[in-house]
Amino acid sequence: MSTIANTEYATTRATTRKAVWFHGVAATVAATAVVTALAATASAAGVSFETAGSPIPLLGFAQLTAFFSLIGVAMAAVMARVARRPRRTFVVTAVALTVLSLVPDATFGFDIASAVTLMTLHLVAAVIVVPVLARRLAEER
Repeated sequence: MSTIANTEYATTRATTRKAVWFHGVAATVAATAVVTALAATASAAGVSFETAGSPIPLLGFAQLTAFFSLIGVAMAAVMARVARRPRRTFVVTAVALTVLSLVPDATFGFDIASAVTLMTLHLVAAVIVVPVLARRLAEER
């Protein structure tokens, strides 16, 4: 590979990483706001989000959505660097982790309305964050 090609490749990789982080953080902010608003709406409509005697606080929705979304952003950034097919690898991994995130909602003793709402909120966050990140990743490296 020529020096020009190496420089172009390095510039493309740096641009991809910056785009992944920038757009990923923006998607995280959006997902956090939407999930928190939907949780507040569901709570106002009577969904208890209660397990083991205490409800999930509204701030908990924001914190956990932001935390796990940022883990997804970091995961996408790493895959952009190391995976042979970054987009496909990220999407398959993100979908698998999203499905796994539904298990606690079904098994931690929530009532049906709370469990279904929590599962829906997980899916809403994934629908906001995953496509934004996937679009920023190359098909192949």
